[in-house]
Amino acid sequence: MSVTPFVQAMLDPVLTNPFHQLSTWFKNEDPTTFETTHGRVLWDYTARDPKFNNLFNESMASDARFVTNLLLEKGREVFDKLESLVDVGGGTGTMAKALANSFPELECIVFDLPHVVDGLQGSDNLNYVGGNMFQEIPPADAILLKWILHDWNDEECVKILKKCKESLKKKGKEGKVIIIEMVLDNEKKNINESVETQLLFDMFMMVLLTGKERNKREWIKLITSAGFSDFKITPILGLRSVIEIYP
Repeated sequence: MSVTPFVQAMLDPVLTNPFHQLSTWFKNEDPTTFETTHGRVLWDYTARDPKFNNLFNESMASDARFVTNLLLEKGREVFDKLESLVDVGGGTGTMAKALANSFPELECIVFDLPHVVDGLQGSDNLNYVGGNMFQEIPPADAILLKWILHDWNDEECVKILKKCKESLKKKGKEGKVIIIEMVLDNEKKNINESVETQLLFDMFMMVLLTGKERNKREWIKLITSAGFSDFKITPILGLRSVIEIYP
């Protein structure tokens, strides 16, 4: 259950150097400080740098192991009665593998960029599919988005959620989207260490990508803007929550 790879990735110069370019970024038109520093977006950089790509994927895998353990211990009912699930941006499949093992009747698909899933082998109820979530998501009863939407701005998140809704509709059943993300509690007068950590991640999103961490009001705005009718937020994962949204 070690998250050492996650710490190593977050402290790698590839991710920390952009923080030193904030003053330059404020004066140019680059979307992110990462692009000011490296000349390309994070996802293009990882695709071109195998060493950092492996480090980044392992960091996401270590986090997924930690979160999955908590989720299966405290929130198994989230996956009850599901027949199929697509883990969008599922990386090397750490979370999907755990779900496939815990729910043998559940057909799981790990959906990520082609260079991420290239050469990875599935199992009886686990398959890997390469693609682009902004274009099409494989149909399933449930779409899992773990730490995906905080990478993108509001407009991009709405596009992703609309693609999720299209995927659920193709399956022809009343499904749901399962989001694992932070729900900022930044409206309290007393800011504790947990909130400070959430706000630090908000800084990371600003520097590395075009996204941000969101509070409850901002999540509701995204959910309704994408055409979903109902939602449920369950704070069972420490800094993060499980957000279930329904068409």
